[in-house]
Amino acid sequence: MATLTSPDGTTIAYDQVGAGPPIILVDGAMCYCGAGPMDALAERLAEHFTVFTYDRRGRGESTDTAPYAVEREVEDLRTLIDAAGGPASVYAISSGVALALATAAAGAGIPRLALYEPPYLAGLEESGRAETYTAQLNELLQAGDRGGAVALFMARVGIPQQVIDGMRGSPGWPRMEAIAPTLAYDDKLLAGGRVPHEIAAQITAPVLLLSGSASPESLQQAAAATAVALPNATHRTLEGQTHDVAPDVLAPVLAEFFRSSVAA
Repeated sequence: MATLTSPDGTTIAYDQVGAGPPIILVDGAMCYCGAGPMDALAERLAEHFTVFTYDRRGRGESTDTAPYAVEREVEDLRTLIDAAGGPASVYAISSGVALALATAAAGAGIPRLALYEPPYLAGLEESGRAETYTAQLNELLQAGDRGGAVALFMARVGIPQQVIDGMRGSPGWPRMEAIAPTLAYDDKLLAGGRVPHEIAAQITAPVLLLSGSASPESLQQAAAATAVALPNATHRTLEGQTHDVAPDVLAPVLAEFFRSSVAA
């Protein structure tokens, strides 16, 4: 992997494949290069684009710098856009959507945004659930219980307890514990799980909101609500897809959307 240095001195590791207009892929919670969906997606987009994947701060081969602030992660992504030769379009999934929106609103060179299932669930689930999760997560992390924080997050996204218990003994569990502090970063980015209307109103670039027909209804509603909040967005449903969207299904949709900007 190559590296770049963000303005606060944090080292950000990244990969690039393919040739063509640049696209940057932004992971959601607990994912990074080699441990998430983006590598497979990048391979499928590389025929038409130069595709950048990267380890968000505190994950994989990237370093971290305390204290965390959303503005620092925005700087990371802006620096990668510059390294890509900017402007660069962006695809983001789940909590990574919040980072992509914040970066676009900050005036980074992002001509097009494609966003999959942002977890803006406040108002769509049990009252106070997001606030309770935030408090419990921070308590566990402050106590040094990284395993507990990972388990809490997994329960939050609907993984059954017996499955979580089984994963605790797996070889991959220590890798998840290593990046557990970044769960608080994603939680701060999501700002209580509400659609960021003030941020969205500043983004005039074309935006494609995507959701899967087999995903929870709350995620589909969140994607639709986010599209409504953006001045120039459309919402599209991918039939049969869940939050774990298949790269073979997603890649042609993204290629069509991003290539239309080249034609324009």
